Amino acid sequence: MNNFFTTLTFLFITYFSVSQSYESKIDSIVAISYNQNEPGISILVAKEGESIYSKAFGKSNLELNTPLETNSVFQIGSITKQFTAISILMLEEQGKLSVEDKIGKYIPEYAEIGKDITIHHLLNHTSGIKNRTPVGDKGFISKTNMSPTELIAYFKDEPLEFKPGERFKYSNAGYILLGRIIEIVSGQPYSDFIEQNIFDKIGMKNSSCGDPKQGIPNPTTGYIIEQNDFVKSDDMNLSLAYSAGAILSTTEDLLKWQNALLSNTLLKASSIKQAMTPTLLNSGKRVPYGYGFRFSKLGNSPVIAHTGSTKGFTSIALFLPKEKLYITALTNCNCKNVNNVAKQVAELFVSIPDDKITEAKHNQPERKSINVPSEILSDYTGTYEVKPNVNLTIGLDNTNQLYLLAPGQTKKVELFAETQNHFFVKIVDAEITFNKNEANNVISLTMNQSGRKIIAKKN
Repeated sequence: MNNFFTTLTFLFITYFSVSQSYESKIDSIVAISYNQNEPGISILVAKEGESIYSKAFGKSNLELNTPLETNSVFQIGSITKQFTAISILMLEEQGKLSVEDKIGKYIPEYAEIGKDITIHHLLNHTSGIKNRTPVGDKGFISKTNMSPTELIAYFKDEPLEFKPGERFKYSNAGYILLGRIIEIVSGQPYSDFIEQNIFDKIGMKNSSCGDPKQGIPNPTTGYIIEQNDFVKSDDMNLSLAYSAGAILSTTEDLLKWQNALLSNTLLKASSIKQAMTPTLLNSGKRVPYGYGFRFSKLGNSPVIAHTGSTKGFTSIALFLPKEKLYITALTNCNCKNVNNVAKQVAELFVSIPDDKITEAKHNQPERKSINVPSEILSDYTGTYEVKPNVNLTIGLDNTNQLYLLAPGQTKKVELFAETQNHFFVKIVDAEITFNKNEANNVISLTMNQSGRKIIAKKN
């Protein structure tokens, strides 16, 4: 339900609020999913390496009623994998390992079963090692502290699912092995290596790896949904996530990370290109994942991204090289679609120019509308609940024109009748049907956009 409505509302914002600043447009997108009285979101948008939008919405702790801030610290989950991958490449540049090394050279447990697995296979999830970790198993004790050796012992006897390089299958276990390799080669605990060679070097002062030895400033509490209410998630000992997902950070620090990658502060350009290149399987098939980076497209714009999730936290960081745009969004509840929010924000910067929109509208076959008596139209007016505390308004102006007003918007969207109860929108592929009960009273409306439907009950 939320995905459809936010997409529809976004289209209204895009087409009708041209005079709005990017700030107010982003505010509108975020506010659809996050309000000030619930667990929230910290979101940052940067253009050419400079922050152009940085805000936080919602609470960092519901019980203490503390608001989120732009420097609030979140668990970033699997975005950690980028740091692990880059650390491996840093060690390769130092001549201490090669991504073509067999992992049995460093992990004795894999000398036999992993005789054909290279570090390269771990980095791009093509090793065949099952994604089996304590965190992934039901009933695991989330506060348990486990060493890297104990984590590896948890899955080391599992048979491979396929031959190395034959398939792509996401594996946290593979990235746990990478963390252990970093420790063996560097002679440092994984967390120390990350903090000294990355955080300290590029000024990520509000970031840490694993459970901090001392309290962190501006911490956030994670939440889940149970019986339609927000409940604190279990505190997870981050040793369990280790090099696959144990980093805590802020949106501001993640921008420093992104800028360091693009400026070759940590690695040569050739190594960064290696990390950000799609994988080739043994068959020659291309897989949209590199070393800790996923690849996709938004329209015609390439996207390089990764997401993350731990108990009570979700995150996303995405980069659009064509637009030189970086977006990172961190949340303290795993109950909402932060990926969809980030995508809609990105679409603001890759949207079709106004002249192309006009051209496209003129090239579309015109749908014919009919006149409907005002007494019928007036029955449709009122507010319709899309979700709790989010309503859209159907109104009728003095020219007998029915319109829709989306939450938080001031521009009216005209609705044109094809039948007495079925209406369409001219500027987007959207339709609305008004539904009646047996007593002929309007009880709801059904919105349909590109085949996706949602029913909103009339208040």
